[in-house]
Amino acid sequence: MKKQILDRISTLMISAFGLVAALAWNGAIQAIFREVFGTAEGVISMVTYAVVVTIIAVLATVWIAKITPKEEE
Repeated sequence: MKKQILDRISTLMISAFGLVAALAWNGAIQAIFREVFGTAEGVISMVTYAVVVTIIAVLATVWIAKITPKEEE
């Protein structure tokens, strides 16, 4: 039981650090977007930002999945 609790706490802590990193990247990408495209206040700008971030996230996920070793069954 103690190992399960430690595993859960570890997983939650890793997830929390991942969220903090994601929020940091979100702020950085928004700043870059504002530099390149000007203000990001309009709906079109926000949707464009969301689409660009989604494409980057999908490409990164595919890349990570390709380089991550798979467990042999």
